[in-house]
Amino acid sequence: MTKQKFDIPDKDQTFPFDHYDRLCFLKNIITNPNIIVGDYTYYDDFEDVHNFEKNVKYLFDFTGDKLIIGKFCMIASDVTFIMNGGNHMTECISTFPFAIFGKDWSKAMDGKSYPTKGNTVIGNDVWIGYNATIMPGVTIGDGAIIATKSVVTSDVAPYAIVGGNPAKEIKRRFTDVEIEQLLAASWWDWPIEKITENIKLLTAMDVEAITALVQ
Repeated sequence: MTKQKFDIPDKDQTFPFDHYDRLCFLKNIITNPNIIVGDYTYYDDFEDVHNFEKNVKYLFDFTGDKLIIGKFCMIASDVTFIMNGGNHMTECISTFPFAIFGKDWSKAMDGKSYPTKGNTVIGNDVWIGYNATIMPGVTIGDGAIIATKSVVTSDVAPYAIVGGNPAKEIKRRFTDVEIEQLLAASWWDWPIEKITENIKLLTAMDVEAITALVQ
């Protein structure tokens, strides 16, 4: 039996659309080693896709945190990620970061540390709408949708739709049982040929059909 050949978009191509440089497969333009992006995740920007790294704020080497984004995510223009380097101490008289200015202030942080909430983790197949802000240490589950101009201050469940400031859950895209089935299927980890072969199922609402493909 002859194996079917597919014409599959190239995950290593920076700009997947001919003559259009405002949407890119994001991993191909990232230069900061503390930003990790999965295959086929795209970023769309009204001006310049290289704005993405500019919109990852306060990501300093000395904080040790990372921005980790999964596969097949959709990130709109002006999405901002606030990282742990923007945090200040609050359990003290002054929140001013004296130590970073050195000289006789250099020892102000001896025996102390700035607060951190860990890595910011975006799952797979996550859609983040225009001008949303993701705060430090947040985990956004697989399949979630973040509404335009939302400010996400806490974790988002898989396949949840959230919106507002601070972002609140509006609804779940599927039932709890269906979500468990979809997470178990983890279609984003299938070989790209299998994904291509089942594109019509992935763009429909038949969870049982997807589940059947992994049994």
